[in-house]
Amino acid sequence: MKRGGRRAVWVAAVTVLVIGVAAWLVWPSAPQVRALNQMITVVDGPRDDQRVTLDTSFFPPAGGGRAPVVLLAHGFGGSKQSTRQSAVRLAQDGYAVLTWSARGFGRSSGQIALNSPDYEVKDVRQLVDWVARRPEVRLDAAGDPRVGIAGGSYGGAIALMAAAHDPRIDAIVPQITWYDLADAFFPNATGQGPESGVFKRMWAGLFFSRGGSAAGPGGLAALGGANTGAGADTDDDADGADDAGERAGAGDAARPGAVRPPTPQEVRCGRFLPEICEMYQRIAESGRATTEAVQTLRRSSPVSVTGRIRIPTLLLQGRRDSLFTLGQADANARAVAATGAPVEVAWFDGGHDGGNGEADWLHDRTLGWFDRHLKKTGGDRAGEAFTVTRDGGRDPGTRRPVQLHAVAATYPGLSGSGRVSVPLSGPDQPVANPPGGSPASISAVPGLGGLGGAGGLGGAVNLSADMAGQSAVFDSAPLTAPLQVTGSSTVRVRVTSPSGSPGTGAAGSTERTENTGDTGNTGDAGDTRDTGDTTGGAGSEVTLFAKLYDVAGAAQAPILPEGLAAPVRITLGADGSGEATVALPAIDHGFDVGHRLRVAFTTTDLGYSTSAVPAVHTVGLASPAVTVPTHAALRTPSTGPAWWIWALPLVALVAATLLLLAGRRRAVDEHDPELASVPLRISGLTKAYRNGELAVNDLSFTVEQGQVLGLLGPNGAGKTTTLRMLMGLIRPDGGEVRIFGHRVVPGAPVLSRLGSFVEGPGFLPHLSGRDNLELYWKATGRAAEEARLAEALEIAGLGKALDRAVRTYSQGMRQRLAIAQAMLGLPDLLVLDEPTNGLDPPQIREMREVLIRYAAQGRTVIVSSHLLAEVEQTCSHVVVMHRGRLVTAGTVSELLSSRAPVNGSGTRLEDVFLDLIGEKA
Repeated sequence: MKRGGRRAVWVAAVTVLVIGVAAWLVWPSAPQVRALNQMITVVDGPRDDQRVTLDTSFFPPAGGGRAPVVLLAHGFGGSKQSTRQSAVRLAQDGYAVLTWSARGFGRSSGQIALNSPDYEVKDVRQLVDWVARRPEVRLDAAGDPRVGIAGGSYGGAIALMAAAHDPRIDAIVPQITWYDLADAFFPNATGQGPESGVFKRMWAGLFFSRGGSAAGPGGLAALGGANTGAGADTDDDADGADDAGERAGAGDAARPGAVRPPTPQEVRCGRFLPEICEMYQRIAESGRATTEAVQTLRRSSPVSVTGRIRIPTLLLQGRRDSLFTLGQADANARAVAATGAPVEVAWFDGGHDGGNGEADWLHDRTLGWFDRHLKKTGGDRAGEAFTVTRDGGRDPGTRRPVQLHAVAATYPGLSGSGRVSVPLSGPDQPVANPPGGSPASISAVPGLGGLGGAGGLGGAVNLSADMAGQSAVFDSAPLTAPLQVTGSSTVRVRVTSPSGSPGTGAAGSTERTENTGDTGNTGDAGDTRDTGDTTGGAGSEVTLFAKLYDVAGAAQAPILPEGLAAPVRITLGADGSGEATVALPAIDHGFDVGHRLRVAFTTTDLGYSTSAVPAVHTVGLASPAVTVPTHAALRTPSTGPAWWIWALPLVALVAATLLLLAGRRRAVDEHDPELASVPLRISGLTKAYRNGELAVNDLSFTVEQGQVLGLLGPNGAGKTTTLRMLMGLIRPDGGEVRIFGHRVVPGAPVLSRLGSFVEGPGFLPHLSGRDNLELYWKATGRAAEEARLAEALEIAGLGKALDRAVRTYSQGMRQRLAIAQAMLGLPDLLVLDEPTNGLDPPQIREMREVLIRYAAQGRTVIVSSHLLAEVEQTCSHVVVMHRGRLVTAGTVSELLSSRAPVNGSGTRLEDVFLDLIGEKA
C-alpha cells in the first residue's frame, strides 16, 4: 500500500474511534435510584387484632416531583429483594415504587394466609395508605394515590384481590397467577369443579414447602421465579443470594445472630397459619379436596370477588405453566371484561415451568400499560388485546432463538374465534392402573418443566413419556394443510370398567386408619383416609390424564406442547361405563403439513395423586374427532433479515473502494507457455513467521507428470507451509509457485486442477459420507458429471458406511473419505498430507497401489509423510527439506544408491534420510 493510502486509512480509523468515544461520553446514562428501607406496622386479622411488621423498600421517581406509584409484589417463597431490579427500572422510568416482603416471608413478621382478604389484602390496603402520605406520590384525592400493582404468581393474585377490595387502585398487571386456587390444585377437565378434581400433588408440595420451613430456604426457587418481567419474581436477592437469612421469623430478624431451634409446630407448619397448615396436611394425606379446603382456597382467589375488579387489567400468563395454566388467565380475563373494564391478555414464553421469560418484553408491556392508565401518556395500543409469543426460528447472525409476537384486536378466549373438527381413529383400548400408581407417566416435571415440554420456543428437550400399557392413543390422518391451534381443544371419551374391577373413586369401601401415636399423624383416632380401593359399579370413578400430541413421524418422538396434561375424573354408571367431554390443555401450537394430531389418555401422571389400587379399564372415543380452536386474526410480523444483513453489501462496497483508492490491485494471472505441461515448479519460495524466522527459505524444485513425489523432512522443516502456499491458502514473501505454467495466487483458476488433503479431514458430522462428498463438489460450481464420484467412492472403500453419519466414523474411515474427496474430479495434481494416518496395514497397502496407479495414468501425486518405509515403496521421487531449505531432490533409486549399504543388509530410505538431516544439522 502506498504511503498516502496508509495515511488515509489511519486518519479514517482514528476519526471513527474519536467519534465513538465522544458518543459514549455524552450518551445519557440511566438516572440513579435510591431505596428507602423501613419496617411498616399494619393491623390485620378477622377482628383487626393482629399487628404485623412488613419489611419494605420505597423508590422515589428518578426524575423527582410527584408521580404515580407502583406496588410490586413478589412470588411465593420470595421477598422484596426478588422485585428490586424491576423496581429500579420502573423508578428510572419516572414512577414511585414500593416493594415489600409479604407476611410470613423475608424479614416480615406474621404468618402466611395465602392472600386472604382478612390478612394479606388488609396489609396491601394499609400500604396504599402509607404511600398516599409520601410527598413523591401523585394523588387523585386526599388519601387516594394514583396507584398500580404488578406481581407474578403469588404477587399477581394479591394484585387482583387488592383491586377487588380497594377502590383506590387504578390499574393492575397480574402475571402467571390464578383465578381459582382450588381449581388450580384440583383440576378436572370435565368442568365438574375442584370437589371432584385430581390433586396436583407435586406442585402442592412444592408450593407449601416454600412457606413450610421456618429455619431454611427450602429446595426450590421461589414460585414465580421463572419469569422476570416488571413485578415478577427473580427469586431471592438481586445478587443471587438466598433469602434464608431473611426468613428466620420476625423475632429473630430483630436480633441478628440470635439462633434458636425451631419448635415441632414450626417444623411441621413453618410460617403458615395453623388452619392453612392443617388443611394441607389433610389434603396431602388423602389426595382429595374437602369442602372446607375448597372454601378456604377460593376465599383467597379472584373467583370469590367476581364482578368487583373494574379497573384496567393486563394479564400476562406463561405458556409453560403446569401450575397456573392459561385457563386461569382466561377466567380472570372473562371476569374483568364482564364489568366493562379494559382487559388485555398476553401468552408469553415462560411460566412456572421455565422458558425464556422475556424479561425485557414483559417490562415494556407493563410500563406501557401503566403509562396509559396511570400517567395517561402511553398512547393508543389498539389492536393488541391479545398477544401470543411464537417461535420465529433463529437469528441468522447470532443463531439465537427469535421470538415473535402475534397480535389480534380481540381476545377470543380458549374456544378461539373458529373451530375445526379433526377426525381421529383408533379402537377401544384396555389401559392399566399399576399397583401403587407406579411407574407413572410424565407430562411435565413440576418446577423443572423448562428442561422438557418440547414444542415450545427454544427447542427444549422433550421429557414427556407415557408408560407402556397405561395409555390409549387415537390418531388423525396426516394433515394436508398447516393447522395453528390456539386455545383448548375438546374430545369426548368413553370409559368402561369390567364388573368387579377396582375403580379409583371415593364411593365404596374405604380404609380406616387410627392415630396410634403423636409422631406426626394429623387425624384423630378413627380418621378416614381415601385409598381409592373401591369396587367397580355405579358411582365408582376412573381417573385419566388427557394429552394432545404432535406426531411428526416414526423417526421422531411425539411432541407434547408445553408438557401439559388435563386430568379428568369420570363417574361410572350402573353398567360400569361413563362418558365425558374433556377440555384438553390450552396451547398455542402449529401442526405442520404431514403431521398427525394424537389424543392420548393415561392412567397415571408424575405430578398428580393417583390411585394405588391396580385396575384395568377400556378407553374409547365417544365421538371420533377432536375439535380444535383457531384464531385466524392473530398476525405474526414478518421475519425478514436484520438491518445489518442489508448493510453488509454496502459496507463491503465501501471497503472495496477504499482498497482500490489505497492502490491495491489484484495480481494478474501470469502464464508461462513453456511450463504448460509441467505439473509443478517452485522457484525461490520464501515465507517468514511474524518473528522473522524463516519457515521456508529459497526453496526450488520441479515435479513432472507421472511422478509420485515424497516431500520429506522432520517436524518444523516447512513442509506444511510449502503445501499451503502451493494451494494458494497463504501468500509467499518471495519466489513463486507455478502449476502447469500458471502462477499460484489465492483464487487462481488453475487451482481447479489441484486436489488436496492437508492438515486432517474436515466434514459436517451430521451428514453421511456420501452427502459430504456431494456437498463439497456442489460448492466447486462444476458440473456433477465431472466429479467422477463413483471412482472416488471406490477409492474410499467405505461400503455401506458411506450412508452413515460421519460422526460415527473411525479415524481411518475419515482419512479414507478425505482422500476420496481430494480425488473428486480426478485432478491432474494430487497433494496429500499424511494420507496413511489412521489406516491399518492392509489399508496402507491398498492406498499405495491406488497412488501408484493414479500417477501411472499421466497424473502427478505429491505425498508428505513421516512413514519413510512407505514412501520408499510408493514414491518414485523425493524432496528432502530441513529448516525450510532444500537438502536434496531426485529419484528414490538415485538417493538410495548414493549411500553405502548398512551392515550388508541394503540401504534404507530411513538411513539415508537420517544421514542427510544429520549432515545438514
